[in-house]
Amino acid sequence: MLPETEAWQRERREAGEPVQFRLFLEKEAYFNRKCHWTVEAVAKDQVWRRFYVSPDGKSVLIDYASQQAAEPPKRATRPPAPKAAQR
Repeated sequence: MLPETEAWQRERREAGEPVQFRLFLEKEAYFNRKCHWTVEAVAKDQVWRRFYVSPDGKSVLIDYASQQAAEPPKRATRPPAPKAAQR
């Protein structure tokens, strides 16, 4: 399992929420001419993230667009530069 998925799963379980990983064999997707199965990570009946996994497990693609309430990462902002001392 990917580290971010393990962390999400741990957080959800510590919050007392059941976690499910739903495998949809009937929802095939093809990327670079390779078959992938759809897997959804779910807590409280909400999809956290959707993955596309090859049958051999060697290829795992993440569908970040499937996240509920997905927000773009916040840009780091710098504090304003100090003003030069006046003489």
